[in-house]
Amino acid sequence: MNNDTICALATANGIGALGIIRVSGNDVLPIIQKSFPAKKLEKQKSHTIHYGYFMDGEEAIDEIMLSIFLAPKSFTTENSVEIAFHGSPHIGKRILETLIKNGARMAKAGEFTLRAFINGRIDLSQAEAIADVIASENEASRKVAINQLKGGITNEISLLRTDLLNFVSLIELELDFAEEDVEFADRTALSGLLDKIDVKLNSLIESFQYGNAIKNGTAVAIIGKPNAGKSTLLNALLKEERAIVSNIAGTTRDTIEEILHIKGHAFRLIDTAGLRETVDEIEAIGVKKAKEKVENANILVYLADAATEDFSEDIEMIESLLREDLKLIICATKIDEVTPTKYETVENIFRKAISHEFDFIKISAVENQNIQDLKNELSSYVEQLKSEENNVVITNQRHFEALQKSLDAVNKVKEAISIQISTELLAYELRNALEHLGEISGEVTNDEVLGNIFSKFCIGK
Repeated sequence: MNNDTICALATANGIGALGIIRVSGNDVLPIIQKSFPAKKLEKQKSHTIHYGYFMDGEEAIDEIMLSIFLAPKSFTTENSVEIAFHGSPHIGKRILETLIKNGARMAKAGEFTLRAFINGRIDLSQAEAIADVIASENEASRKVAINQLKGGITNEISLLRTDLLNFVSLIELELDFAEEDVEFADRTALSGLLDKIDVKLNSLIESFQYGNAIKNGTAVAIIGKPNAGKSTLLNALLKEERAIVSNIAGTTRDTIEEILHIKGHAFRLIDTAGLRETVDEIEAIGVKKAKEKVENANILVYLADAATEDFSEDIEMIESLLREDLKLIICATKIDEVTPTKYETVENIFRKAISHEFDFIKISAVENQNIQDLKNELSSYVEQLKSEENNVVITNQRHFEALQKSLDAVNKVKEAISIQISTELLAYELRNALEHLGEISGEVTNDEVLGNIFSKFCIGK
């Protein structure tokens, strides 16, 4: 990658109090000097701010503040400048056009961060963490992203990789003295290290379920027969009239999705059409969609109207939707309309009929009774996924896949040692394990992977 000078709007599009344009590259100072006559920029110190007018020829485009960051003490490690202007989209456009006329070019998506990675300021996992910090929508995802930005996963992996690299060096040395039949690498010590790596990799892999819940939110499907109170519950959880509530069965015909934050975690609530056999074509489509949403949900909140006398249809529906990895919460609704004894009866009916483990909560969404109990159950599901022993949480699908490949490679090395495989093949398996571990931090990568990662960044970052 060459170090030509790139520029881009770093703040969001639209009108605001301020806008910021970032510029980075070898010729950044002379390019901006053409439009900033107020000071001699090459004589200014790094990390200083300067006031003046940004000019296009003889025309003043805007009154600006110019921040200078000299190499290598900048985000990209190149000479960089940030231009703060009054937040008019038109002014931002004029400044960018002038910079391009002066010799810069528009940056590609993620190109500033890509330069920071290529120039060695950050590793690949930290670069991905920057995107996660920007995209974080709750406190838990922010904390995990910041930890990764500080090098959390890289620190974990690099220690294992360094120890493994020492053994690879010894194995390679054995190949150089193959004719003399000497053994430099202690196979017993290597097996012990591989066991240690195995435990750590499994721990990181297991954290992905929690990490995925943090990053993407936990999908919660609210299911039940028509008029069980699904839309009323959604409104009660969100504390707003998001879904239409009616006594007419089949009011909800499509799925409604909303985000609810509980104790720093995000939950994607999905209000679905009431489950029943229907001849109405549109309602039938809604029922089909509801079942599809359950297939992709982490938690099933099934609402059963406590005033019902026969729960056989509810039980049949629950049994048809269950999966081994699905958390089930059965909510007996409308507690304001029945006696406490009836609720005990309802719970006993479900306990006897449903073999799958579930939590039972009695609620009244209309009266807002026990809604907090349901929120606590949702929150505890995510908390239970968290490992107290592991400070690093995997949230990235690429990292997850690389860890799985690394674990497979480590297991192959362990098998190779157990059957006393030749040194040449053992060296091959060890290099393979090292390569997969290196994929996480970017020590081993290729242009296709980099292009895929950085194309998802916003322009200006």
